[in-house]
Amino acid sequence: MTAEGTPPAARPSAAARTREDVRAFALALPGAVEEFPWGDDAVAKVNRKIFVFLGAETGDHPIGVTVKLTDPEVHEHALTFPGAAPAGYGLGRSGWVSLPLERRGAPGAELLCDWVEESYRAIAPKRLVARLDADGPAGAAG
Repeated sequence: MTAEGTPPAARPSAAARTREDVRAFALALPGAVEEFPWGDDAVAKVNRKIFVFLGAETGDHPIGVTVKLTDPEVHEHALTFPGAAPAGYGLGRSGWVSLPLERRGAPGAELLCDWVEESYRAIAPKRLVARLDADGPAGAAG
């Protein structure tokens, strides 16, 4: 047991906490919903379209996040992180980047949330992007 009374194995890893912070941010965006189309791996959708893949740690799959980055500079910057790569299944050609979170030097939650917002803006209908702009980050829930 730890000083907090939690068994060490029950405490989430830093990568799991980062994933949860990113998940919470994504689901607070206007019109966002969570689905599990492939088992444990969650996705956040808006208007029935995925804007972030939230990979869960299962078997051979490490905890990670996949986002669509349309700004070329942001896209290139994301690819500089350890283990980052264009997403598979041809998604990489459309700007999707997969980022493992368990590697040393992985991006932090704040930067990932910025990228989730960029991905959301690329996928969401204009009316929801306008709502996000009007409400601001604190009013993103909805």
